[in-house]
Amino acid sequence: MAKQHSPRFLAISAEAKSRVLECTIEDLKIRMDQGEQLLLVDVREESEFSAGHIPGAIHLSKGVIERDIETVVPDPNKEILLYCGGGFRSALSAENLQRMGYKNVVSVDGGWRSWTEANYPTEK
Repeated sequence: MAKQHSPRFLAISAEAKSRVLECTIEDLKIRMDQGEQLLLVDVREESEFSAGHIPGAIHLSKGVIERDIETVVPDPNKEILLYCGGGFRSALSAENLQRMGYKNVVSVDGGWRSWTEANYPTEK
């Protein structure tokens, strides 16, 4: 079941979504199936990531991504695909990375919830 988000959170998420590039889980799955080497970042909390994540994803939670991204991804031109539980936190994170000068950031709309509902592979 989808989490009920507060109106203000939904409003700032919608604003962020209007300013960032998004892809669908189907787009991501196609690229993965084609063997592309993707930098996929899970911005959910550590407990969420530990319970299961998209194969090959690394973890940088929304709470620390701005602090740690330059160490993990020093190249501001590198494509970074972000996902969260449903696509809201990843859009907010993508917007902040863009503000930091990252030029190729994509938020995966639907996130983990849509990925698992589609019965795509997961790992722990």
